[in-house]
Amino acid sequence: MPNPIHTISLGRKLSNWTALGLITMAALIVTVPLFLILGTVVVRGVGALNWAFLTQIPKPIGEQGGGMGNAIAGSILLLGFASLIGVPLGIGAGVFLAEYGRNKFGNAVRFTADALNGVPSVVIGMTAWALVVVPQKHFSLFSGSVALGIMMIPVISRTTEEVLLLVPQSIREAALGLGIPKWRTILSVVLRTASAGIVTSIMLAFARIAGESAPLMFTAFGNEFWNMSPNEPVASLPLQIYKYAIQPYEQAHAQAWTAALVLISMIVLTVIVFRFIVGRGAIKGAN
Repeated sequence: MPNPIHTISLGRKLSNWTALGLITMAALIVTVPLFLILGTVVVRGVGALNWAFLTQIPKPIGEQGGGMGNAIAGSILLLGFASLIGVPLGIGAGVFLAEYGRNKFGNAVRFTADALNGVPSVVIGMTAWALVVVPQKHFSLFSGSVALGIMMIPVISRTTEEVLLLVPQSIREAALGLGIPKWRTILSVVLRTASAGIVTSIMLAFARIAGESAPLMFTAFGNEFWNMSPNEPVASLPLQIYKYAIQPYEQAHAQAWTAALVLISMIVLTVIVFRFIVGRGAIKGAN
């Protein structure tokens, strides 16, 4: 006779298959819009993609050639400087909330991060304009980086807090039992254990700000020429996409689609590189 412990009724099998089918269907439905967006961007944007587009500055509508090399370089600079501002502050705030934030001050910081995460990006751009552009009396790459960096902080801090809370308390107690100070335990043990999740939070924040144009209208403003100075206006892909999309010319629309393809490719490649670096670091740490 079959062991009743290992016997599964037909009703339970049907329930399992039904649930699995519904879950799979839901996953497919969620991914369909993503692939439709990516497919549309690739089909419409690949036609104007060439070396000139990646290396040259824009030309007047009607002239052949030209590209968005200055906007690509400007986006890289903006995202780089914004990460220098937002990543350390976001991780630091997340560590404080997870390790020291079980009090009224921590609750205030947590509430502030949640509120800031829901503030429209255009409002953050206006705030950066009032705090940075007005005192400087001109637009600049630095002011745009400040606006984008502010947008990164709440995403990284709240996600970092949740990831650090997932680290078992026994790991902290083991390190403290060996006589390791708490600050060293956090840096060398807790953060290292949660490094994959923290990198994920950084990538989420990075992907959020990469396509923002509203804050940059009040800060970086845009530039038709090359600029590498933090103290001058700078071009960016989101601003160029917006500028070209509202023009009534097919050539401008084609370049806007190509710029969107380049922007998505930059985000995807950045995520892949970071994932690869973190994965190699985890393997070396395990060895």
